Amino acid sequence: MFHVAISQLTMSRSELPEEIASLAGHGFECLSLWRAKLSDIGHTAAASMLTEAGIRVSSLQWAGGFTGGDGRTFAESIEDAVEAIDVAAAMGAPVLVVHSGCRGGHTRSHARRLLVHALETLAPLAGRAGVVLAVKPVHAAAAPGCSFLTRVVDALDLIDDLADPAVRMAADLWQFGDDPALPRLLPRLAAATAVVQVADRIGPPTSELERLPAGHGTLPLESLVLALIDHGYGGAFEFDAVGEAVATLGYDRVLKETRKVADAWATAVEERLLWSCAAAAVWQTAGHRLAAATVAGNGLDQRPWSGVWSGDQFRSAGSRRSQASHQIVSRG
Repeated sequence: MFHVAISQLTMSRSELPEEIASLAGHGFECLSLWRAKLSDIGHTAAASMLTEAGIRVSSLQWAGGFTGGDGRTFAESIEDAVEAIDVAAAMGAPVLVVHSGCRGGHTRSHARRLLVHALETLAPLAGRAGVVLAVKPVHAAAAPGCSFLTRVVDALDLIDDLADPAVRMAADLWQFGDDPALPRLLPRLAAATAVVQVADRIGPPTSELERLPAGHGTLPLESLVLALIDHGYGGAFEFDAVGEAVATLGYDRVLKETRKVADAWATAVEERLLWSCAAAAVWQTAGHRLAAATVAGNGLDQRPWSGVWSGDQFRSAGSRRSQASHQIVSRG
């Protein structure tokens, strides 16, 4: 599925009624929520407004800081995360983004233990609430004071070790879109990711967090999005441009351009789906003809060939096809 959402951070100076109107005006039906903005209106009132407008919620940001780097104790961070889970459930948000917290004065191994302990404590609560905790790694260049989890592979290993369906990953393409390690990690990333955040940049990531609208930078965003879908990712793509470029362009233009980009990517997904289905049909027909020719030549009992072409090899009909061949595009 190709699900598109817009982050509240992109329209950081707008109030929720304005955000809802802007989404509707540009054909978006899904919003990623920011807790600090929700506190201004209250999550009960916000949930009512979103429901009435037919706007779905893709995620809630954020909870975490379990290493104490932001001045809170571990217990206080857990208490705040429990509250965030409750808010996410009340808002209908399937995902709560989680930040680890910085290393602080801890060894890396102890910081990891604190994060694991927090996730093991919170996962049962999240699971019962129908909320996934999506751990977000942050690039080392953008992570000072924010996160000790600075590599995608470390986040994936953490999720594998926990092996809890309520704990997955938030993949930020702005952070790691040009990481040389990313291509080989795509199968694991697609399987472990609950939400993908999309923004562009020129040059390496920095702590200034200038997140350009998609298409305004040099990251291979479209190829990464299509690759994730090819590997079976079916969650939301949250467009969350933030910074001076957004202020200069204005919210309306950013949303208009994002709509064009999202539609182009949705078309590319649809074309790949159609090509995959057509290729499978061609090979299915070829297989039947081959089987018929074999039967005619050998005098064997006729059994229709049941293989399909999966892109790089033949598989029997009993095997599972590439998930990408089943994707259905949703432009909302």
